[in-house]
Amino acid sequence: MKVLAGDIGGTKTRLGIFEVDGGACRVVEESTFPSSDYDGFGEIVTLFHGPGSTECRAACFGVAGPVSGRQMRTTNLPWVIDADELETQSGIPTVVLLNDLEATAWSVAALDEDKVVVLNPGRADAVGNGAVIAAGTGLGEGGIYWDGATGRPFASEGGHTSFSPTDELGDRLLRYLRGLYGHVSWERVLSGPGIADLYRYLLAESGAEAPEWFVEAEGAGDPVPAISDAAVDGRCEVSARTLELFARFYGHEAANLALKVMAIGGVWVGGGIAPKISKFMQSGSFMEGFLAKGRMRPLLEAMPVKIILDDRAALLGAAACAGAHTS
Repeated sequence: MKVLAGDIGGTKTRLGIFEVDGGACRVVEESTFPSSDYDGFGEIVTLFHGPGSTECRAACFGVAGPVSGRQMRTTNLPWVIDADELETQSGIPTVVLLNDLEATAWSVAALDEDKVVVLNPGRADAVGNGAVIAAGTGLGEGGIYWDGATGRPFASEGGHTSFSPTDELGDRLLRYLRGLYGHVSWERVLSGPGIADLYRYLLAESGAEAPEWFVEAEGAGDPVPAISDAAVDGRCEVSARTLELFARFYGHEAANLALKVMAIGGVWVGGGIAPKISKFMQSGSFMEGFLAKGRMRPLLEAMPVKIILDDRAALLGAAACAGAHTS
């Protein structure tokens, strides 16, 4: 059967038609649209799928932000997405809205080995609840409840919980960020903007002047790629320190989430940042932060931890969810 799936972000919206057979999803057609070029999501669906078409039995869309009921307002776009309206406009009998991390969680069971990087193998027979965490423009978190036979993804807004440092450097960073934002969530640290703030803080603490490449990149609007490139190339000690600390903080919060949902079945790290800084994620900093939980270290050591390399994971997960809603 065919289903429609979507991954809706502030920058781009990706839609795909998939052939679903049991747990397998095969893409039939796929397109990407610049989100800000359109007045609403329904316009994009009509362009891609066609009005009133009955080709697809169900549709599922992963959206960045909290989803409550059948309607949601996007965080970074002036859109209100209504599942009932989409059913009427598209002719698809069942439309489901998901948080984007919940959509990603739907994909993890089907990820091929070449689509992940293993940070911690954990127990070979690991079965149970899972956790998904993804830093990008913001910080998303989700869980997977193991019901004894299968995993059932669920959404969370855990990225907005309060940042909790564990050492003096973290305490100083918290005070610095509190001066900028008031409340400091984990998203203020574990995100693209968080990398930029962490670099600025470490630069100020070192007493060094901002290098010319950073001033130029900041003036252009997004210094994060320049910070990452300088760190990976070994051109800037502060950049390298920034990504090392970012990876360690990432590990701390991934472990917080893993302990809260008892993720003995595994922890998956998604989002756009982790694959781009995999050198620092694999250096030991992430797992150092992940395992630094005192008496809970043995429990965390048993949990498999993997980086998701497939940037289409949320789209594939939405397709899997749509397939599940056809039965």
